[in-house]
Amino acid sequence: MLLMLLAIAVVLTTNRWLSERFTETTRNRAELRLALYSGNIISELQRTSVVPLLLADDPAIRDALVKSNFIGTTLRLIEVQREIGVASIMLLDRHGFAVGATNRNVLGASHRSAPYFVDALRSRDTVFSASPQEGGGFDFTYSRVIEANGQILGAIVVAVDMMKHERAWAGLQDAVVVTDSAGTVILATNSSWRSKPIDQALTSVDSASALDRALKNATEWAQNPPDAYLSGEAVLRTEARVPFQGWRMLTFTAYDSVRERVNGVIALEIMGFAILAALTFYLLSRRAWSQSMSFQRESAELRLLNARLSREIAEREKAQKNLEVAELTLAQSSKLAALGEMSAAVSHELNQPLAAMKTYLAGARLLLQRKRPDEALSSFQRIDDLIDRMGAITRQLKSYARKGGEAFEPVDMRACVSSALAMMEPQLKQRVVKITRTVPRQPVMVMADRLRLEQVIINLLRNALDATKDVKDPQIDLLLSLGETAILAVRDNGTGISEIGSVFEPFYTTKKPGDGVGLGLAISSGIVTDLGGRLTARNADEGGAVFEIQLPVLGTETKAAE
Repeated sequence: MLLMLLAIAVVLTTNRWLSERFTETTRNRAELRLALYSGNIISELQRTSVVPLLLADDPAIRDALVKSNFIGTTLRLIEVQREIGVASIMLLDRHGFAVGATNRNVLGASHRSAPYFVDALRSRDTVFSASPQEGGGFDFTYSRVIEANGQILGAIVVAVDMMKHERAWAGLQDAVVVTDSAGTVILATNSSWRSKPIDQALTSVDSASALDRALKNATEWAQNPPDAYLSGEAVLRTEARVPFQGWRMLTFTAYDSVRERVNGVIALEIMGFAILAALTFYLLSRRAWSQSMSFQRESAELRLLNARLSREIAEREKAQKNLEVAELTLAQSSKLAALGEMSAAVSHELNQPLAAMKTYLAGARLLLQRKRPDEALSSFQRIDDLIDRMGAITRQLKSYARKGGEAFEPVDMRACVSSALAMMEPQLKQRVVKITRTVPRQPVMVMADRLRLEQVIINLLRNALDATKDVKDPQIDLLLSLGETAILAVRDNGTGISEIGSVFEPFYTTKKPGDGVGLGLAISSGIVTDLGGRLTARNADEGGAVFEIQLPVLGTETKAAE
């Protein structure tokens, strides 16, 4: 790894240093070529700018305009073109019509609205114009008015041959661009760039080669970012000012020569490090072979240790399952213990209906003897009502003893509260406890197992009764509210909870030995969690404890799903 890190550091350093050095050399050469191109353009413009001044003072041309005799004018202009070497010459009369031209095809054409004619009339001096062509590109001309005795006779227009520079640049690897003061391309080795802003011209070329550029990024790593991209190739951009009307000249030189020279040196370095890496790997392989023997011995020991750990894990899992079974059995035993506490009070409650039934039967016998059957039927109806009451008491006792199922159904929590109070009625009658029940008028429907939910409420009531044993005026409040969730709060005015964080832990209890095992709240919390809600506990500000059962309300969407 150290050898690889060293190789990477050396290659990166060499690549960056050589790239900067060779790039600077390439940039200096590009600047020299740029100065040469710029000088050629200025020389051509200066040489052509003198021609309109010479022709404006030519007596033959002046006399032809005065006399409107243009028979030999075209021949004269062709002769001057050959001597000086300009692109073309055109003579316009004062109305803008071509009366003489080296290009005979434009004779007689009107140039009254052409920029070079309009600018010449306004300036009365030699003016330069760059007029856009219909097919792209520009016509570069010098124009000057011809006057005699203060009157304008016409204008002479001389075209500058700038295309020869483009033809000369076309044979080079560099891309050359000339822009005017507004940034519009007027000369370029790529004909599609003409008449476009320089940024738009370069973007139109780069967008077509975005994929190629992404593929070539792998060869340009660890070097300074290129100045620009042309056709997906990274190029070096060189820019210079042309001392003529704010023109600027740009050249784009490819990095190919730089990369070739840099890659050659890097290839030698990589080859040297590859040889060192091969030697290193050979030495390391010998060392690894000796270590593998010791690893085989250690692996055998680890397999033995793994087998022993597997046996221990199996034993622990078995013990855990036994513990879970014991907890379930203990929870059921806790419920049965509470059931035993209730049995005495329930038996007392059953004695009352039995005594009343005996009285009603005696009365019915007398009524039948006295031939009053209608009144006897009333006594029998009361006996039937007492039998239903005794059946309800025994059913409540039996339902509390069952473990409960997992059959969820829509349940009205108001009915659960009423059923729990009815089941706790024998214990509540043994003491003077003020019970306050506040429930909404509309049903409070939740999806739950009714038996298990009643068991939770009964357990909270039993805890509240135990908490108010030593209170002078015991009071238990049951508040059922309906909002986003259904909340049943069981509040007492007892001593409160000393360790609020441990109240739901198994086997935690504040009762005396024999009064409870500390599983009631833990089981109740598990039941409420299974129903999709939660059971919370807190101490009230005015004293006592508050237990809240929060369950999701059964809405229209839940009913439809069920």
